[in-house]
Amino acid sequence: MFSKLNGRTLYRVMSACCGSAFMLYGYDAGVLGGIQETPQFRSAIGNPEGAYVIPIIASIYNLAAAFMSLGVTIFGMKLGRRKTILLGDGFICIGAALQASTHSVGQIIAGRILCGFGIGCIASAVPTYMAEMSIEAKERGPEISYQGALLITGVAMAYWLDLGFVQGLGKYPDLWRAPIALQACFAIFSAGGLIFLPDTPRWYYAVGRMEEGDDVLSRLHGLPLDHEDVQSQKQEVMDSIEEEQNTHFNVWLLFWDNTEYQVGRRLRTSFLVLFVQQFLGINMLVYFSVTIFKSLGYGLLLSSILAAVMNTVFALACYPPIWYIEKLGRRPMMFWTSIGCGICMLVYIIMTTLPNQNTATGWVAVASVLIYNIVFGFGWLGPPWVYGPEIAPLRYRHIAGGLAASGEWFSTWIIVFGGGTGIDAVGPKIFIWPLLCCFLAAAYVWYYCPETTGKTLEEIDILFKRNPEKLSNGQIKKRSNDASPIRASTEKM
Repeated sequence: MFSKLNGRTLYRVMSACCGSAFMLYGYDAGVLGGIQETPQFRSAIGNPEGAYVIPIIASIYNLAAAFMSLGVTIFGMKLGRRKTILLGDGFICIGAALQASTHSVGQIIAGRILCGFGIGCIASAVPTYMAEMSIEAKERGPEISYQGALLITGVAMAYWLDLGFVQGLGKYPDLWRAPIALQACFAIFSAGGLIFLPDTPRWYYAVGRMEEGDDVLSRLHGLPLDHEDVQSQKQEVMDSIEEEQNTHFNVWLLFWDNTEYQVGRRLRTSFLVLFVQQFLGINMLVYFSVTIFKSLGYGLLLSSILAAVMNTVFALACYPPIWYIEKLGRRPMMFWTSIGCGICMLVYIIMTTLPNQNTATGWVAVASVLIYNIVFGFGWLGPPWVYGPEIAPLRYRHIAGGLAASGEWFSTWIIVFGGGTGIDAVGPKIFIWPLLCCFLAAAYVWYYCPETTGKTLEEIDILFKRNPEKLSNGQIKKRSNDASPIRASTEKM
């Protein structure tokens, strides 16, 4: 079906299919937040009692995604990037059907677990798939930032759809099932395109399927295989694979790394940069936005509207990085927005814990939350998803993708479960936790995350090489020419 597509057209079709999967990722994360407070939903699952039931239903999805992401580190290279995404789409379809037809806590938990498995596959593979499809360094950052923006667009879409359907619950008590069932539509669209698309040329070369790798690389360039540009990039990829043959991964590398290309450090950073991301508190606001606004004294309808507005503002803030990430760089964006998020969180805590609450303090708290989402969306949504896959060695990029996604999901589970119970227990004071993490994140990025903007995936290998001036005979001349600026970057690490 797509076998004759070449060049930018082929790349855009791949982007659309992955974009649908990532929008599903966001939609799935947000869809429960707008209906979990409704009496019709609570009644359908048996009116569960206890402070932990709803947080468990909300957060079990994150835990399932985390464990599946770890699973991708085991089977991801054998299965490939494309088939991993397809597997995730399949899990989503089954999980959505179970959730939409639920009549018990057990059934909705089972559906959330299956959807979590699906999102674990998607979150692990989509950034890697699109990063490896890039033929120019400058398109990698904007493309993955675009995927991240679609993710948050999915969250906002979920809240607006929830808001619309919730208004009809009085007449049609089961109407809340419709937005949950819509999860499957995104998965079907994504799978319907990906099933006809190829995997990445870098993956084909890494597993020895040379002819398929040649075909995809040629199609992405829109040039014949013997063209100088195609052969140059192929040689660069093959040199990178040859260099990596000397490194054999084991779990201890994550803790004690003595490899020439710092494989352990790079995989550890892929995990930590997304683990840190969630401790800034964004998912506490996304998952419990209706609850947070209700705690300020607003009714359910206004709280639902504010939650939808908040997530829409969040989504809009994620689009500017598409144009700015290559100009500003990954490291500065993450560093400065960490500080900005911390300031917004501090204002929110002060406004919500003052002894005399009034209309002004309530709206200042709302404004601080909205500004927080703008700042976070600009600097901490796209860059971490770009950074993790691009710093990983080719042979271990599936491990980096799985570790990155598991870092995202383990920390999300901690922050959602802990935050959900913490909001009930101590109220707004629970946000002191992410407040401190915002400033710790800034320190981590400043000291441990070297800048990668403008470098090809193969040049980033040299950025992390312990002795970048000692290039092997097999490396292409282009790398030798780049040794000086790369060495200068390494000295700053």
